[in-house]
Amino acid sequence: MNIRIINAPLPEVVDMLERRMRPEARERLREQRFDAVGVMQTTVADLFYYADIAGKASNVFTVELFGSCPQHVSTLAFFGETSAVRLAMHAIENDAKAF
Repeated sequence: MNIRIINAPLPEVVDMLERRMRPEARERLREQRFDAVGVMQTTVADLFYYADIAGKASNVFTVELFGSCPQHVSTLAFFGETSAVRLAMHAIENDAKAF
């Protein structure tokens, strides 16, 4: 699992992320206010599990990013206030350490 948090992402970075989203997620993101983005690579099976953990732990908008290897590795992006993104990522890291 690879995890990164981008605080105050540049518009160019947001554009790169938007290109990897489904159109309906892109539209919804444009209606959201966010200060940070958490990005995470994981297995396809863990993708759903960690998306659920993040959503229950904090107020983040979770999006699957396309363009990575869909058979083995997938990427999630968590958009929200900096504290919400950090809380979501910490919840995932703590869960991963428990196993």
